Amino acid sequence: MYSTAVNENCTFISDGSRSFLSTLLRAASYAEGRVEGALGEAGLSLAKLGVLNQLVQSGEALPLGRIAGRISCVKSNVTQLVDRLEAEGLVARVSDPSDRRCIRAAITEQGRERYLTGATILRRQEELLIQEIDAARVEELISCLSLLGGVSQVH
Repeated sequence: MYSTAVNENCTFISDGSRSFLSTLLRAASYAEGRVEGALGEAGLSLAKLGVLNQLVQSGEALPLGRIAGRISCVKSNVTQLVDRLEAEGLVARVSDPSDRRCIRAAITEQGRERYLTGATILRRQEELLIQEIDAARVEELISCLSLLGGVSQVH
């Protein structure tokens, strides 16, 4: 089971240097912590919101394996996420009409509502983070970070 305390103990500990990598990791950790905290108040996490996002974007129920591929997560973790989302009434498991062995996750109306709440929180957190940076440098920063890992820019 996921444990915040264990994961916090396993994070990168900076040596205090101003190297690019340590600065990037600290910034990512800071942003993730803020976003996770804000989403937590709505009963969500980035992982849960990621699954709900895939279901909303697809417009249909998805096999758990496809969700795992889309969010770059192992299927066993997606199964656990869907278990939690189902327990909260945010998704329902449905049979695949073309393959009885396959189970799909379908978003519920309550899941759509919670997704919209989470998406609003995410946008607000982005606005707050951007306010901490000189506005003229935001596009430059997005452009530079988009080069990492082949991330494409969306305008």
